[in-house]
Amino acid sequence: MTMVGLFWITTDEVYVGAPPGTDALGVRLTEKGVETDGAGDHRTWAWEDLRSATVEGALVRSASRRRLALAVEVVLTAAMGGTGDPEPMLLRLETAAGPEELGVYAAAAGAYEQEEFDLSQRLLARFVDGGASPRALMEWRRGAGDTAPKPSERQALLRKWLDG
Repeated sequence: MTMVGLFWITTDEVYVGAPPGTDALGVRLTEKGVETDGAGDHRTWAWEDLRSATVEGALVRSASRRRLALAVEVVLTAAMGGTGDPEPMLLRLETAAGPEELGVYAAAAGAYEQEEFDLSQRLLARFVDGGASPRALMEWRRGAGDTAPKPSERQALLRKWLDG
C-alpha cells in the first residue's frame, strides 16, 4: 500500500485517507463511485449521481514548513511513545438529495503538503466529472513495486492522473 496525496492505494483498492481500521471507518473509491461500510451500514454513490466530492478538515502545510514540522513530529512522537490516533477528516459529497459527510482518517503522518492536497482535490473533481478513474491509481500501484514515492514524485503522479 502507498499513500499519494489524499489517497491510500493498493493493487485492488483506493481509499480517501487511511484504509478502514478496526472501527471500519473508511471510504473506498471504485470505478463506479464511492463506497463506505461505516458501522455496518454499506452505502454507495455512483460518480454520475454526485455533483462534487471534496475533503475537509485535513491538516495542510506549505512545502517550506515541511522539514521543520517533520523534525518536530519525530521528536514529539519519540517522546510520547507512539504515533497516536490519525487525524479525522470529512469527505463531503454533494448529491441531488443534498450533502453527505463521510468520516475518514488522514493517512499522512502529520500534515499534507499544500500542493498534494490541492492536486488531490482536483483529482476527486475529475472522478466526479468522469475525466479520471481510480482504476489508473490501482494500475500504477501494480507496477510500482514496494517503493514509496517522494513528495515531488507524488505530485507528478497526481498531475499525470489529472491529465488522464
